[in-house]
Amino acid sequence: MVVRFLKQMSAGERPLIYLNNAATSWPKPPGVMEAIAQSLSLPVFGSGRTTGTQGEDYITRARESLSALLGADTPENLVFTHNATDSLNILISGFLAGIKGECHVLTTALDHNSVLRPLYEYDQQHRICLDIIPFEGCSIRPEAAEAAIRPDTRLMVMTHGSNVLGSVQDIRAIGNILHEHGIYFIVDGAQTAGHIPVGLRDLPVDAFIFTGHKGLLGVPGTGGFFLRDPEAIAPVRFGGTGTDSFSLLHPRRMPERFEIGTHNYPGLAALAAGVEFIRETGMGSIMEKAERQTAFLIRELKEESNITIYNEHPDLPIIAFNIGGLQNDDVGFMLARGFNIIARTGLHCAPLVHRAIDGGEGCVRLSLSWNTTDEECRIAADAIRRIARNADSTVGQA
Repeated sequence: MVVRFLKQMSAGERPLIYLNNAATSWPKPPGVMEAIAQSLSLPVFGSGRTTGTQGEDYITRARESLSALLGADTPENLVFTHNATDSLNILISGFLAGIKGECHVLTTALDHNSVLRPLYEYDQQHRICLDIIPFEGCSIRPEAAEAAIRPDTRLMVMTHGSNVLGSVQDIRAIGNILHEHGIYFIVDGAQTAGHIPVGLRDLPVDAFIFTGHKGLLGVPGTGGFFLRDPEAIAPVRFGGTGTDSFSLLHPRRMPERFEIGTHNYPGLAALAAGVEFIRETGMGSIMEKAERQTAFLIRELKEESNITIYNEHPDLPIIAFNIGGLQNDDVGFMLARGFNIIARTGLHCAPLVHRAIDGGEGCVRLSLSWNTTDEECRIAADAIRRIARNADSTVGQA
């Protein structure tokens, strides 16, 4: 069916339509590209490290802009790392370094491998006892989290927004329950930062992770975390910071406590520009457009009886689906080769989600950004419906 379909279709001169923004957003706002070029056009300037005034302090600019966007009162408690996965490894390892005795840890079946793999590794080493809370519908019920708590539960790590189902979790309710029991709460905001308001100022979370290259519209190689109480996490990496250089002990004050070596100056310049674009555009406008376009695509896909949509009411601009009679990777191949549409297929690094929703086969995922146009949504919907109708007719003939 795939070969026959592709003989009929060709991407030809069709414009590229990019619908894989939950992996990495593209295209970037012009200001992001300009910021990278500008940051490289002059020598690196680091406050307290270099003399002169020839450049901009991109680190401070990014830290302050992002703290404002996330609603954090203490910019110095916002730490830059390589990405969200790097942040999660630092926080999980740093928390466990300070734990003596038995340690029961909770996570969820909605989570990405960036959460599951570090925790599972420690579980296999018998450093922790790990329990995974199943989801119902597309969400983790706060009551399920409470029921999973044991006397030795010390930590819970979970996603804020599912990268497959697009569902935003009630971290406020879950966080309140956890804090009543004295449990540390780490939230992975890789899919939510830049898409919805976060409001760290009054959220009951102890650490919140972000990545720069998705909803924040920056480039790969940037990310980090906000830490409410730095003393709760032990440093697990040490090195140069440009401060207290006579001391052979790593600085304990923030953010040097966790930031080592030379920063990714071009990446942080891009991150600052991406965050400033979001703040100028307005989170309300971003959310309204995403909701409208996502609803349109879901309405269109529901017209075909052989398309299964795994969450018809996502909170984020993410649509996961399969077409009956076709492998998800074949659908992705036909979208790319026949229509020049880039989606994502497979397990999306979230194996427990797929075990629950599609038997572990994986699915096709469309994910939108501010730069996605209404016309691109229309073209994508038409293309997917055409593939589905073709598959349906082929099955009927068989």
